[in-house]
Amino acid sequence: RSGARLKGNGCICCQAHLWIVFLNVREYWRKVNVENLKKNAVFNGMTEMEVNQCISLSGARQYQTDKEYLIFHQQDTPSFLYVLLSGGVYVCRDSVDGRRYIISKIHSGDIFGEVFLFAEIPYDFYTVTCAPSEILEIPKTFFRDMRYAHLSAYQKLTYNMLRILGKKAYTLNRRVQLLTSGTLRQKIIRFLLEKGKGKVYVRLGMNREMLADFLNVARPSLSREFKNMQRDGLIEFVSDVVKILDMEKMQEELSTFKSSKD
Repeated sequence: RSGARLKGNGCICCQAHLWIVFLNVREYWRKVNVENLKKNAVFNGMTEMEVNQCISLSGARQYQTDKEYLIFHQQDTPSFLYVLLSGGVYVCRDSVDGRRYIISKIHSGDIFGEVFLFAEIPYDFYTVTCAPSEILEIPKTFFRDMRYAHLSAYQKLTYNMLRILGKKAYTLNRRVQLLTSGTLRQKIIRFLLEKGKGKVYVRLGMNREMLADFLNVARPSLSREFKNMQRDGLIEFVSDVVKILDMEKMQEELSTFKSSKD
């Protein structure tokens, strides 16, 4: 009987130990997730408590997906702000014949859907994961709930969203300038110089098809102009990196366009 009691007590101790381990693991992963969120632009400058406050009050949902998971359809009415915590997402449109066109790729740490969310217009694209991903969605209603306006967490979140939208507007403005830069060569040069910020080696950050779409040109035309620029001694390719060989000549090409506009 004594042995039986000892055995029973041992089981209780093991269960208690396992429960403590479980709680510690859960607490560890909670902290890891919060630390990751604090690095995101949406939660910039927030404490762990403020991040948790935003997540709790907003009713945000975090979930994992497989590859090819459709997050929202084209023409859906926006209801959430999306934060990609890990993985990758394609922004797409389908052609009349059903072919998928990739407009852009969303990387880990990026937010998406925010422009349509706050403009209150249906999406003119759809999003699908290109790898197993983890996504955080924050309900739109939270951004309109003035009950929380006195909270520092809410104020920081609002300011961060204004910064994000401001930067996106600036980026779009720069793209308009890029697309009106004259010839295809001048568009490529402006893209490389702005992307590289004065550096000789420039990582494109996208494949040829995506870059052609970004510059609003046909892919064969882009490839042909790259070859011409290599022939003229302006650039060379080192794997997926472009090496600028003649910075001065490239800047002259752009100044030719500017002087013709004047």
